[in-house]
Amino acid sequence: MTFLTSILKPLIAFLCITSIFALETDLYDFSWLDKDKEVYVLQNRKFRKINRFYVTAGYGMTTSGSFVDATSIQARAGYFFTENYGFEFVYSLNSGEENEAAKSVRSSSAGAGTIPFRRIVDGYYGAMFMWSPFYSKINTFNKIIYVDFLFGLGLATLTETNNRDQFVTSDPFAAEVQESHTGILWNFGAKFFVNTSWSVRFDLNAVHYQALQARVNNPEDYIYSNFDLVGSLVYDL
Repeated sequence: MTFLTSILKPLIAFLCITSIFALETDLYDFSWLDKDKEVYVLQNRKFRKINRFYVTAGYGMTTSGSFVDATSIQARAGYFFTENYGFEFVYSLNSGEENEAAKSVRSSSAGAGTIPFRRIVDGYYGAMFMWSPFYSKINTFNKIIYVDFLFGLGLATLTETNNRDQFVTSDPFAAEVQESHTGILWNFGAKFFVNTSWSVRFDLNAVHYQALQARVNNPEDYIYSNFDLVGSLVYDL
């Protein structure tokens, strides 16, 4: 009997606790609030992604590269087959040039003849598997803002132009070379809903790719990274 009681007591306690968990459709009554307002529990989702296509158009800046200033124009298209899982295609058109740091190295009297090595990303395209397990509600000036957080992982093909030959040969007139690489693509984003069709999204996405080092002797493959911080306008179909 004692053994049976020791089993039943925790079981009953567990059932009592789980029975008071709030459901997504639960509604709470707060008497101190305006009677015309309804307060929902946090689990309630107002905007759904399941079985919806979306397209985005965005603009941003490249945050990597010591000797390069660059911007990025991006287009994306995706689909969520559940509320948490989907896929996305991304195309990025990048443009960059040597920044003041690179120009200073070239013109410095102390480093006369020094050539800064840089890779300027021309663009990339790829596909990612998307995961969106978290969302939140932000109450600002009595207005609720709904936010979804998105994570992506996939593969991309990246095209870049580099001055490796200039760096290795110390010849500032050596031709630049354009190369293509396949790399790992990942993304972290936050999607702020305006209504059921429109939203604003901010993304940090990166491509990690392998390319030859800028060395005179015994160059080896090295992992390079390109990071873009982009703001986009999203339309959900």
